[in-house]
Formats: sequence, structure tokens, C-alpha cells
Amino acid sequence: QAGCRPRMLPMIVAMFAIAVVAGCTAALRPRPTPGEQAIAERIAQYGPGARARLAPFFAAVGIAYPPERFVLLGFERERELHLLVAGSGHDLTFIRSYPIQGMSGTLGPKLRQGDGQVPEGIYRIIYLNPNSVAHLSLALDYPNDYDRTRAAEDGRDTLGGDIMIHGGSMSSGCVAIGDEAAEELFVLAADAGWRDAVRAPAAWVDDLYVRLRAALDHFPSERRQHTSDEVAIRLPERATAASQSAP
Repeated sequence: QAGCRPRMLPMIVAMFAIAVVAGCTAALRPRPTPGEQAIAERIAQYGPGARARLAPFFAAVGIAYPPERFVLLGFERERELHLLVAGSGHDLTFIRSYPIQGMSGTLGPKLRQGDGQVPEGIYRIIYLNPNSVAHLSLALDYPNDYDRTRAAEDGRDTLGGDIMIHGGSMSSGCVAIGDEAAEELFVLAADAGWRDAVRAPAAWVDDLYVRLRAALDHFPSERRQHTSDEVAIRLPERATAASQSAP
């Protein structure tokens, strides 16, 4: 992928959230495109093993596979990607975490192409890449409307893109979670219906962290309270006050 280059980098302390809500796909679909055919081939190749590895986690919380929707929450300081699922009469429930094996950057959001930063925000999955150079990958919609609006206010352009959650153990600008984890999320996204997904020193950074904190408050997680408090510490007083009044 053009947006991230494999490399080994030290731990970072920022926080990002990737919110993905997936639902059911239509029962009847037209003939698959070549890209869809390649996805189907990967699902046939990796699906049985990935589903078998996920099955105990779903069984433990009493939610049928595939879920009605799922959310991924990424925590840079802890270097963890949390999987939350909903279905079978259950609200979003934490079922497991994946260690983030490779990522790059420092505290703060991604500002431009080539800065090595991992985006901080709420993003959707926009496509699955069955032919990734890093095994398998899920592409995120960075830059989204929020990112472009903030960039226009700052006079920034060339924001970069091609941000992925992918296999392997090294990455610059993306999130590497290992091959087996990438297989599980790739298969989960395909089975659950990813097409129905809903997820710098500058003045707008305060608003970004307020939005992230407010979003995290809606999700159950072992680390949610710890990380939410940590975000509050990073916010100026005016941003913290704004977050307390957010819906």
C-alpha cells in the first residue's frame, strides 16, 4: 500500500479509535467483480481457520457468528486493537484484543502524506484488499470529511491516504496486527457485511480528542475508562469542559 511502508519503530503514546458498524448484506447480488472474486478466494482459503479461532470468543459471550455489527477500537499507547461485537440480543460487547505489532509516529493526528503518523479519529472500512503486500488488509476512509475540513482550515493539502489495518509485524503510517489477526478481521468483515459500515498542533486538535472521548464512552472495554481518563489529561481545560457537555 502506498500509504504505509514496513519498518520497525518505537512505542507511541497517542490514542486512536476506529469505529465500524457492520450489518447484513443483501441476499441477492450481481456477478462478482474480479476484486470480489479475489476476496472470495481468500475467504475460501482463510475462512475456515479464522472462523474456528473466533468461535470460542463468540461462544463465551453468547453472540452468534457472524455478528450483526462490530467495532474496532485501537489504542496506541497499549498497542492493542479491541474487537467489540453485537447480536443475539446483546449490545456491543468486548470479546478479544489483538496486539498491534507494528505502527509508527508520535503523539497527535496525521497531518500530511509521509509524516509517518497513524490517523486519530473515527473511520469506516471502505474496502478489503485480498492482494495486500502485507498478507491481507482492511482499508480505512482516511482522510474523511472531518480530516479534510480541518486541513482546509489549516491550509494543508496532500493529506495522504491508503491507511490500512494489515498483516505482518512492521508498518509506517498503518497498523500491523500479524497475519492470523488480519485473517480473522478480513473474514469477519466479509462475513458481517463491511459495505454497511458506519466509523498536530492546531486549534482543531482539541475538538478531535473531545469527539474521540465521547465516542469511546459509548463502548464497553477493559481499558476504555483508563484511556478515556488519559485523553482527558491531554486536553486543555476548555476541551475537557466541552466533552462533559457532549451528548
